[in-house]
Amino acid sequence: MQSTRIEGLIYLAAFALCIPTANWMLGHVGTVCPPNSPCLIPVGFGIMAPSGVLMIGLALVLRDLVQRRLGALWAIGAIVFGAALSALLAPPSLVLASGVAFLLSELADFAVYTPLQRRRLILAVVASGLVGLVIDSLLFLQLAFGNLDFLTGQIMGKAWVVLLAIPVIWLLREWDLRRGVQAA
Repeated sequence: MQSTRIEGLIYLAAFALCIPTANWMLGHVGTVCPPNSPCLIPVGFGIMAPSGVLMIGLALVLRDLVQRRLGALWAIGAIVFGAALSALLAPPSLVLASGVAFLLSELADFAVYTPLQRRRLILAVVASGLVGLVIDSLLFLQLAFGNLDFLTGQIMGKAWVVLLAIPVIWLLREWDLRRGVQAA
């Protein structure tokens, strides 16, 4: 269907926009922006995290939606493009961390999501998102800062976004069922 392809391209564009937005947020959006450190936001229970976590959590969900609408090859292409874009647009001190963490976390997301998606869409999105966000957090923090000081906040911030996406994914699945749309 043409409408599902258009939806997929919208998800793809939103996915691509998450990357520069996350990198921009690290230096410009937060309740506190300490010198020589990323801007931080509260993610709950008194825990702070670099502000880009919100966009990366969203990217993990959008990548799943790209694959659902456009197929696995588009999703792989989006991951490679996203990693290159992440490395190109990251601040110089974060290029390696941003590119590597994005590439490997999205590939892990892909590996978990792909076998689960047709049988249990919501489980696929949540499980793949959780795997991806842990890998992204560990790699990014270690490569960017040489420590895991913000690990709990990174995981919590991204997990909130993945969990908040559940009702949206459920609605999309219901809408697909009503329209007779199959995943790509």
